[in-house]
Amino acid sequence: MAEEMTGTKTGSTPAGRGFADNSFGDFGGEGGGGREATLPFNTAQLGVWALLATLSMLFAGFTSAYLVRRAGTDWQRISLPSILWFNTALLLSSSITLELGRACMRRWRTNAVRGWLLATTMLGLAFLVGQLFAWQQLAAQGVYVPTSPHSSFFYMLTGVHGVHLLGGVLALFFALSRVWRTRWSPDEPNAVNLCATYWHFVDGLWLYLFLLMFAW
Repeated sequence: MAEEMTGTKTGSTPAGRGFADNSFGDFGGEGGGGREATLPFNTAQLGVWALLATLSMLFAGFTSAYLVRRAGTDWQRISLPSILWFNTALLLSSSITLELGRACMRRWRTNAVRGWLLATTMLGLAFLVGQLFAWQQLAAQGVYVPTSPHSSFFYMLTGVHGVHLLGGVLALFFALSRVWRTRWSPDEPNAVNLCATYWHFVDGLWLYLFLLMFAW
C-alpha cells in the first residue's frame, strides 16, 4: 500500500497499477492525458443514461396510473409501515458512503475505497431486507396486494423498485471485485462512477415513491 501511494507521487509506479496511472485522467485531479480525458463520455456512460431515461419513463407511467386510480371512490389509504423510515435512512446512508468512496479514490486511498464500496453494498442489501420486513408488517395487519388499490400500488412499486436496486447491488459487487484486485486497469474509476450514477438515481427514485405514496 505504501509503495503504491509512493509511486503516485514519484511516477515510479508502472502503467496500469494502482490509481497512479495517468489514464484515470480527471479522477486523479491532475494529468488529463489518458483515456478518461480524451473520452469523457463513453459508450458505457451512454448506456447508463439510456437505462435511466427508460426507468424514468416507466415510473412516470406508474405515477400517472397511481394518480388516476387514487381519484376513485374506493380508494382506501393504508397505514405507513414503520420500518420504511429506517429503510429510507439506510438508502440515504448508502449514497453518502458511495460518495466517500469516490472521494478516497481521487486521493489514491485504495483500502478506504474498498471499505466504502463494501459498506455501500451492505447498506443496499440491508435496504432490500428491510423492504421485505415492510411487506411482512403489512401482511400482519391483513393488508395484501388485492386488499385495496393503494396496497396494490404499494406492493407493485416497491417490488419493481427493489428489483432495480438489486441490479445496483450486483453492479456494486462487480465494481468491488475489480477494485479488490492487486492489479488495476483504467476501467476501475469509470466502473465506480457508473455505479454511482445509477445508485443515486435509484435512491432518489425511492424518495420520490415514498413521498408519492405516503406524504402527498
